Amino acid sequence: MELNNIRAVYFIGAGGIGMSAIARYFISRGLVVAGYDKTPSELTKRLEKEGMLLHYEESVEKIPYACRKKESCLVVYTPAIPADHLELKYFQEQGYEIQKRAQVLGTLTRQMKGLCVAGTHGKTTTSTMCAHILHQSSLDCNAFLGGISKNYGTNYILSKSDYVVIEADEFDRSFHHLTPFMTVITSTDPDHLDIYGTKEAYLESFRHYTELIQPGGALIVHRNLEMQESLQEGVRRYDYSRDEGDFHAENIRIERGTITFDFVSPIETVRNVELGQPIPINIENGVAAMAMAQLAGCKAEELRTGMKTYGGVDRRFDFKIKTDRLVLLSDYAHHPKEIYQSARSMRELYKDRHITAIFQPHLYTRTRDFYKDFADALSQLDEVILTEIYPAREQPIEGVTSKLIYDNLKPGVEKQLIGKDEVIPLVKSRSFDVLIILGAGDLDNQVPQIARILSSKKP
Repeated sequence: MELNNIRAVYFIGAGGIGMSAIARYFISRGLVVAGYDKTPSELTKRLEKEGMLLHYEESVEKIPYACRKKESCLVVYTPAIPADHLELKYFQEQGYEIQKRAQVLGTLTRQMKGLCVAGTHGKTTTSTMCAHILHQSSLDCNAFLGGISKNYGTNYILSKSDYVVIEADEFDRSFHHLTPFMTVITSTDPDHLDIYGTKEAYLESFRHYTELIQPGGALIVHRNLEMQESLQEGVRRYDYSRDEGDFHAENIRIERGTITFDFVSPIETVRNVELGQPIPINIENGVAAMAMAQLAGCKAEELRTGMKTYGGVDRRFDFKIKTDRLVLLSDYAHHPKEIYQSARSMRELYKDRHITAIFQPHLYTRTRDFYKDFADALSQLDEVILTEIYPAREQPIEGVTSKLIYDNLKPGVEKQLIGKDEVIPLVKSRSFDVLIILGAGDLDNQVPQIARILSSKKP
């Protein structure tokens, strides 16, 4: 079904960050947009205000009339939806056109010039950063992002540009539906082994992804990744990192709460780039984002302005309180390498302060596969408070609990195991110097209350 021929779109699993971006795209085109999600959230409430028809219980009867015509209604679903979902089964039995979110994005990358960012970690920040650089430049862009941009208060940008920035998700091999014009690959540290089974299969998935880049386009890959590439003839290849590669940073200055560096490029070196969100890991993310924006045609001053005015992403190194007395931030980091980078950045920023993390592990399989790596990453901090595992789509695995991480933390790290319902009482009873809330589960829902409690305490 061509996107131009549809009159209504129905989303099963509408409240996910990636699904909501596509929903907003169809809302902007004036289509009837409806769907189901398991639970209401701030995001679903905003979608309803924007015109989406939503309900929160599996019910064929609640599917709107406008979505009852299979000839003009597209159904979009997330792989997290179980195969026996009542509404999904209804649409299958009635012969509707049913696509994964990634298939819809794939169609858009064939209609426009797709600037995609893939990788185990760093892709949300890098894609959002690149989208902001382009959107404020003379080129402009559309964007479908995996997080809420603080510059725009949304995960979706609409324009008349030929460019579309897309976060390319490797979960369930979704990024194989894309046809990038250019892509950044930030990292290939094995993840989602419940889907891929082996590290080798995970790396092979990225190799196949590189085959999909359009001739005339480009691959911008982090140096020294453990993956093979398979590029079509006519695809340019560049590498990058913080300190070396075709694109990299030099003359890095971290002082008085600011980070400035020179962006070294084979096209044009850009001096005195200042990070609008001054976090050490964003030097490397910024190098990747500027590389793709520069290859697309952004000029030096547009790169400088875009980087300086970049405001960050909700739940990505997201400061809630930042004073001399107290720092509180929330970070979506949920893979060991992400946590390692987050902890390393915290250490660079707050060398002489006591840093505490409250971490909610995400998925039983990920905890089982990487508990030693989680412990090593968290051991860079002074104190680690662990809650129970957030299961998401999984059932419990015997013997797999947060205690696996707890038992492997290095000697000298203060540590504690608590239930999620004990977090608020703990925060009320204690004082903190630097506190970071880590994980991709639902602990972040408590962050506003944590911020209120800490802000109300007297020095």
